[in-house]
Amino acid sequence: MSKKTMMWITALMLGLGWAIRGHFGHEWGASWAGGMAGLAILVTSKRENWHRRTPALAALSAIGWAIAGMASYGILIGYCRGTHFGNVLYGYTTLFIVGGLYGFMGGGLFGLGIESSDKKSPDWARLIVEMFVGGFLFWGFFMYQLEWYMTPPRSELWAGAAGASLALGWYLHREGFHKALRVAIYTMVGAGFGFAFGNLIQTFGASTGLSYNWWNVMEFTLGFCGGLALAWAVATSEWTETRTPSRSGNWLGLLFLFLLIPLINFIEAMKIERFEKLADGLGINDPHTYAVSQAWFGFVLLIIFLTLAVFLWKKSDNTKEPGTLINIVAGLFFSLSLFYLLDGYIVKGMFYSGLQLGDSSTAYLPIFIAALILFFFGRRLKIPEIIPVTEEESWKKWAILFAGVVIVLLLIAFISVNMHDGTLKFHERF
Repeated sequence: MSKKTMMWITALMLGLGWAIRGHFGHEWGASWAGGMAGLAILVTSKRENWHRRTPALAALSAIGWAIAGMASYGILIGYCRGTHFGNVLYGYTTLFIVGGLYGFMGGGLFGLGIESSDKKSPDWARLIVEMFVGGFLFWGFFMYQLEWYMTPPRSELWAGAAGASLALGWYLHREGFHKALRVAIYTMVGAGFGFAFGNLIQTFGASTGLSYNWWNVMEFTLGFCGGLALAWAVATSEWTETRTPSRSGNWLGLLFLFLLIPLINFIEAMKIERFEKLADGLGINDPHTYAVSQAWFGFVLLIIFLTLAVFLWKKSDNTKEPGTLINIVAGLFFSLSLFYLLDGYIVKGMFYSGLQLGDSSTAYLPIFIAALILFFFGRRLKIPEIIPVTEEESWKKWAILFAGVVIVLLLIAFISVNMHDGTLKFHERF
């Protein structure tokens, strides 16, 4: 497929996944969205060698996007709503950092997976230890030695994710995985910008007084921009060799994507007490019966989509035709995405209240359908699979990129301060 098709589908589906993640939260909600992003890249790449490793590669993407999900950022958004330029700039800068951590990990681990080959394979055990130690040392040094808090009095686990990201970046540079590092950096910039720009949209929406879930719009924007950057970085890199598929690795990846992630989200988000509270808000006469039925609905969906995924991937064992294999990958991609969408609607009570134009969740289904249409039209186009960059990345280019980031953050903060009269609720850092 074309580079543009890959970028649009990945952007839409990571945006959709991140918006749905808002109803689940934290690491495990982010992992589902990350898995969708990895599958979007794979299904639009038209590379059979990647398709043979689909579950394992998508699982790496899920893990990468999930790690920074431990970070707390609610109070940072409060800083952005103020009228003091210093506080507002601090808020948007720290949102860029948190969003950047999502993207760096997500792009870095996924990029490492697709750059790995039989000749050059990462030492996963060593990398995990280095990331754990890096996260612990960075968090301990900044929190306990310097006491440089970013989100007081909230959790400061962003620092653990930052240390792990630095360790991952150093590992990629040291071991010569430069393409993966390139993907990590560009995805970091895209997701960081998406978080800051998305919150600018949210602040504008709140200042208009229009009743809408602007927070969800911000979440979609983060995922959309992060997915756009991820797809662009992958599509403009020249990928040659890849690893021989691991049967056990693929099956573990499949179970991680379709069993462990959904099961933990089911346990955490579909509690009877939560559904009973939702039923009260919806005006349902028998909250307990409603709660039990919705929990069973969620569990049955888990069984259905897990069974479908196992059936599809089992077919890949005997598949020799690339055209059949890409259909299997597409089946996994759209199944995982539809599964998350339906679970999101269950958690929101949408199957009772129905789709409403004033509810941001109503947009989920059209976004999913748009990606589906793009995929089926895009696969008909006879366009080269990869359009690689022909020039070397340089420190000068990186310096210009990050100087641009600084300018954009200054501009966003300036616009944010001047778009409202200070009547919004906000927090002050300084």
